[in-house]
Amino acid sequence: MTALKNKIDFAVVIAVKNANPNGDPLNGNRPRVTYDGLGEISDVCIKRKIRNRLLDRGNSIFVQSNDYRVDDYLTLRQRANGELKDSMKEPETLRDNACKKWLDVRSFGQVFAYGGAKRGGGVSVGIRGPVSVQSAFTVAPVNTTSIQITKSVSDDGDGKTRSSDTMGMKHRIDHGLYVFYGSINPQLASRTGFSSNDAEEIKHALINLLENDASSARPEGSMEVVKVVWWEHPSNIGKYSSAKVHRSLQISVKEGIDEPSDVCDYDIFLDKLEGIDTKVYKDM
Repeated sequence: MTALKNKIDFAVVIAVKNANPNGDPLNGNRPRVTYDGLGEISDVCIKRKIRNRLLDRGNSIFVQSNDYRVDDYLTLRQRANGELKDSMKEPETLRDNACKKWLDVRSFGQVFAYGGAKRGGGVSVGIRGPVSVQSAFTVAPVNTTSIQITKSVSDDGDGKTRSSDTMGMKHRIDHGLYVFYGSINPQLASRTGFSSNDAEEIKHALINLLENDASSARPEGSMEVVKVVWWEHPSNIGKYSSAKVHRSLQISVKEGIDEPSDVCDYDIFLDKLEGIDTKVYKDM
């Protein structure tokens, strides 16, 4: 399968209502918020969701989470040694076989540091992937609501008694419109074997990013992908810079609205860029 030839940029707009899209473990799992009050979803969180959607489609994925694992390997080391055991001592062979085996490796890259002299002479190999994803930020500052919850059952002892003051906290974003951007680089795609078919898989994952992703912090219907913009350049170096392409998507709060509470409270415009094939999915 031939590697991707043309540069691609993309943008994803996500609406959140009464949910915690990405908790911060260093802040009591409160939703991530910048110093300016904007909500944030980390790029690591976004790539985790992309990997899960690729798994849903039957693609082979190296970095699997414990609750979304489809094989018997418990660690990345076990998966690497189990699937590439004959390649672990040859850097180029390891790089080629890993890219052929796992879609997320040839998309995002990966560091294979599971060898060394003490472990039989293995090697450490770094792979740069062509797909880059930025963190998502809200268009306007967000309000965070915290509520105190009480456990109704015992989680210790003989189970016959419980304390009514066993408390916990739950946090949510009342409303936020998040936007993140990304690009796919053909030069790096040629090194990992990332193809146009792989790009279509990434696009499908972005469109369906929040399917099968519900949890107690993110109930069904509380998060929605409202728009995916997909720009395909006519060449491998790109007709415009990624920054200029990303700026062509303009989102702002409508005049007269102080605190937006719904996606309809925003103006969303997409400037036309000559010479670029632009597609919009899930358009409002």
